[in-house]
Amino acid sequence: MNAQKHLSPHAWAELVLLGIIWGASFVSIRIALDTIPVMTSVLHRTFWAMLVLWLVVWAQGHKVPRAPRVWGAFLIMGLLNNAIPFSLMAWGQLYIDTGLTAILNATTAVFGVLVAALFFRDERLTRSRLFGVCLGFIGVTIAIGIQNFIGFSLQSTAQLAVLAGTVSYAFAAAWARYALSDLPPIVAAAGMLTGSTILVLPLTLMIDGWPSLVLPAVTWAAIAYYAIVATAGAYLLYYRVLAMAGSGNLMLVTLVIPPVAIVLGSLLRGEALPPNAYLGFGILATGLLVLNRSGRRD
Repeated sequence: MNAQKHLSPHAWAELVLLGIIWGASFVSIRIALDTIPVMTSVLHRTFWAMLVLWLVVWAQGHKVPRAPRVWGAFLIMGLLNNAIPFSLMAWGQLYIDTGLTAILNATTAVFGVLVAALFFRDERLTRSRLFGVCLGFIGVTIAIGIQNFIGFSLQSTAQLAVLAGTVSYAFAAAWARYALSDLPPIVAAAGMLTGSTILVLPLTLMIDGWPSLVLPAVTWAAIAYYAIVATAGAYLLYYRVLAMAGSGNLMLVTLVIPPVAIVLGSLLRGEALPPNAYLGFGILATGLLVLNRSGRRD
């Protein structure tokens, strides 16, 4: 693996900003779920973000891909990176706190290391990475709570659903590297969201019925935030940070997201996590730092 880039103050600032934007998305999604069903919330997220990104594609003068192979890749990417994880995590948030959802979401980086090692020769699982992965799994096990592995409930099922979403994110990253690396990132993101919207729309109509547009102002504000700011806008910022910081350093954004979600969940939803959640996140964060440092040495 190539050496990671040195983070400039500007890169640090944008990385932290990205973490804050994504951290706040968890509470905005939960606010919307007070009024709209799960699949409807996901459709709003993919549809409005898709429109915004295609406008950006048009404004920047990029060509729209026409090859069936590329659109097939968009559908798979939309399934793995949007439809599956967005749905699982939104459903999970109905039964677990916002902050815990964000903590479990941080395991995306841990699963990403394992999936990359499985499919790519240049992403070998070194001893230091294996140590980081083990710390990550210990941390998430503590955050979930041993008792939830013994007796299943809606809460434990919701936590497993969120973890399944992070596994889907990990496979999406591998698929993007394999099938979409030759496309401009903004085109790949817009195509992915188009693919996910195509997949989510019929499911939403079957499960929730036709989405109502008569919603409270707070719901529309939440939708606008998580669809336009935290999805479309965050993708644009993500690629800026990726170019400045490199993929390894970008992993550090996962350390910013949970504290933001925990604070906002407490302020806006009155949530309070148990001590094991904070201990688990601390161990998970240590594992992520180990993975980040191992990437620098490899």
